[in-house]
Amino acid sequence: MRNKKLCWSNIKKMILWIAIPSVSLVCLLSILSIISRSKPSVGMVAGRLRPCSARPNCVCSEDKDLPSYVEPLAVIGSPKSDWEKAKRIVREMGGKIVLEDGSYLWATFSTRIFRFIDDLELRMDEESDVIHVRSSSRVGYSDLGANRRRVEDLRLRFAQSQSSDGSVAAE
Repeated sequence: MRNKKLCWSNIKKMILWIAIPSVSLVCLLSILSIISRSKPSVGMVAGRLRPCSARPNCVCSEDKDLPSYVEPLAVIGSPKSDWEKAKRIVREMGGKIVLEDGSYLWATFSTRIFRFIDDLELRMDEESDVIHVRSSSRVGYSDLGANRRRVEDLRLRFAQSQSSDGSVAAE
């Protein structure tokens, strides 16, 4: 009888050791999800996309000297048609365009499980024939490369759309 009580006591302790951290993790992620719906730090500063912070959950094509740097999208066709392509691709990728103001676009993406919100921004730079891009998470320290992958997916789709309509210059 004593062994059964001892065994049941150990099982209860193990359940608590598993349940408490699991519930705590779910609560923490739920709180972060709610926080991610707060007002983001987006928009332009002095005519450029806002620079990324030191956290590795952001990438931007405006600052070549930072680890967060990604290449901008190359404009090969007309700036207006390439801008329209970029907007269409953002929507196809699941982005929700929140604001478009001339040569600036702000869209949001949300993660599948906890609905964390990430921001994607584009800025047309007709002088340099590029579309600058910035993608960042609103909460957390690391995004495990999610924003970089999003921008690379955007770049790939953008290049494919340019080659499919004959806009790519012959090499």
